[in-house]
Amino acid sequence: MFILMPVIFVLGILAIALEDKIKINKAAIALFMAISLWMILMFDAYNIFVERSSPLFQEFLTQNPEMANAPLKDQFITFITNRSIVYHLGNVAETLFFVMCSMLIVDIVDKHGGFRSVTGYIRTANKRKLLWYISFAAFFFSALLDNLAAAIVVMAVLRKLVPDRTDRLKYACMVIIAANAGGSWSPIGDVTTILLWVGKNVTAMHQISHVFIPALVNLLVPLTIANFWLFKKDATLRVMSEEEMADEYTPEIPNNSRRIIFVIGVLSLALVPVFQMLTNLPPFLGVLLGLVILWFYTDIMYSKLHMHESNKLRISQLLPNIDLATIFFFLGILMAVG
Repeated sequence: MFILMPVIFVLGILAIALEDKIKINKAAIALFMAISLWMILMFDAYNIFVERSSPLFQEFLTQNPEMANAPLKDQFITFITNRSIVYHLGNVAETLFFVMCSMLIVDIVDKHGGFRSVTGYIRTANKRKLLWYISFAAFFFSALLDNLAAAIVVMAVLRKLVPDRTDRLKYACMVIIAANAGGSWSPIGDVTTILLWVGKNVTAMHQISHVFIPALVNLLVPLTIANFWLFKKDATLRVMSEEEMADEYTPEIPNNSRRIIFVIGVLSLALVPVFQMLTNLPPFLGVLLGLVILWFYTDIMYSKLHMHESNKLRISQLLPNIDLATIFFFLGILMAVG
């Protein structure tokens, strides 16, 4: 049965890659893959741990001498359930809480119009200038919010700044390139970099110092090409009407409060590496602290606003917006790797 483990893993990864073709959600595939691998580990424990002389299993018996005289079946059950699964689940939980809190912070800032509050700083009618503004915004946002969240946020901003769909698609192509380039040089810029950082495979300073320049080159080369290829010199955007620029966010929330929510949200993510270096605590506690501060601020803000309770975007109401399918996907993948 042992040989089935790498086979199941490879087939699972292929099925995830072909999700659109086989019409099965990647979260379900990842969870099935993880459960199957742990079942094989339990059913074929003698062959894996004894016949193949697993050093981890021998270390477990050395550290727990009371288990040495127990039946082999009890040794395997205790090792797999109490040592292996609990150990890996603890490491996975750190990553999952980090991802969940990051997603929630981004959603809170977005729902309260925090990103909209800063669009005025990058508004320009010149198409080429806007391309550079938007690309650099995506590049640095992705380092703070993760590349997928940054791309979604910047796309939402583009809907306000660029009314023409054809032009907006041109900007969107550059946003994707910029977000992927920006997410690579930050320890919190992508799920893969988060895994490396949380797993202590790389330090924040090492990644930034070694990857920032290559990432910047990856942005500047296509951006320079796009600058001359996509838009003519001095080309201008169509001016949006007042109706198109209407605020879809809760109008009672003051602009100053939206900016504060934006600043708290961004700093909550940007300062996580600093929190980890100062306290030596896991990074997920740093992002949890940022979420709590944002929770305190929004609750205090709503207590001062004369609004009907149903119109208040309290964080407790936004909790269901977390993408649980993505969380289950990461759970399955990481437990399968474990």
